[in-house]
Amino acid sequence: MPSVRLLAVWAVTRTLLLLCVLRVLTLPGPDVTSDVSFIYQGWYEVLRTGTFPLDDVTWQYPPAAALAVLAPGALPFLSYPVAFFLLSFTADAVVTVLLGYAGGRPGRTFRGVWVWTAGVAALGPTAYARYDLMVTAVAVAALLAGARRARTMGTLAGFGAVVKVWPVLLLAGVPQGRAARRSWAAAVLTTGGVALLFWVAMPGALAFLTFQRDRGTEVESLGALVFHGARHLGWPGTVQLNYGSVEFLGPLVPLVSGLAQGLSAAALGWLVVWRVRAREWGAATSADAAFAAVLLFTTTSRVISPQYMLWLVGVAAVCLTCRESRMLRPTALVLAATLVTFLEFPVWFSHVVASDALGVGLLLVRNGLLVAAAVLACRGLWRGAVPVRGAPRRPTATPSADSPATAR
Repeated sequence: MPSVRLLAVWAVTRTLLLLCVLRVLTLPGPDVTSDVSFIYQGWYEVLRTGTFPLDDVTWQYPPAAALAVLAPGALPFLSYPVAFFLLSFTADAVVTVLLGYAGGRPGRTFRGVWVWTAGVAALGPTAYARYDLMVTAVAVAALLAGARRARTMGTLAGFGAVVKVWPVLLLAGVPQGRAARRSWAAAVLTTGGVALLFWVAMPGALAFLTFQRDRGTEVESLGALVFHGARHLGWPGTVQLNYGSVEFLGPLVPLVSGLAQGLSAAALGWLVVWRVRAREWGAATSADAAFAAVLLFTTTSRVISPQYMLWLVGVAAVCLTCRESRMLRPTALVLAATLVTFLEFPVWFSHVVASDALGVGLLLVRNGLLVAAAVLACRGLWRGAVPVRGAPRRPTATPSADSPATAR
């Protein structure tokens, strides 16, 4: 079982998070709970009528996201925001229990539950004020199931993909062969089945596909650094709230956004090459590959919202439940980036929007840490699974209860 010290740290930090989102404690910067109080609650009122928000371009999520938005209705004796925060707290507790249980198994470690405890606390109240924590709980459960239950992993990853797309990346490292076939088949069936169910039952289930065409470059993304600098050289564009986030709009923005998408395509290409070349799967390879994949696509995205750090923290925590993981240093960098993310949003977000020295400095540090973590993660993943040309192949370990060879 996790130590008393860990449980104490978890209890104290989570109490502080709840006090912040319930506005008993107030942090500098914008109110991070406004998305729940206004946007989510507004969607809730529309969704409960049996249709998606067809006229709201801020609805940019797959259809099963409606379940997270509607979930607070299960607690009708509470206000919508309070119910949402308590559900976020519950999802956080579930992830902690899962990681604690996994860490206590033979050959495993409690480093993962420490990573989760520290990472969520470092992000601050934003963690409880977005539905990403609930999605991350599904992703963590999928990865922990993946080593021995390929179909369960595929089902959970597929369901997560219909909630917020990115959990499909968890399948990047599923061992080749029977486990891969079963995981991908379960994921496709789950994704297709849930999407079809929503499409038949509720008008506008696929409207989100058309609501991102005119997005700009979000001010916290890697590409945004171009415009933060360009503003000081007379760039005539603007910074404004657009499609639910603060974005740069103006000349060259489509070009930079296109380059970001090109980097994401290159990241996909690297993952394909790695998967074709990979030959050696250890107990940590699947989780390590999932972490590298999520890290690559987060770093190259034209939108790096603060809550995206939860995805990285959750997957990194699963990696570090395994002693063999090569993701220790990338995880440390992600934790540092998460703390800097808290400083740039909400604490000093006005400086980010103003593109002043403090704001740009914070983004350079945060995005630099993410780039460094991505490079280290990819290098570690490649060295761990791709044999050196001409070198003798390492002997394969005898399959254990946690080995991918036992997938069923």
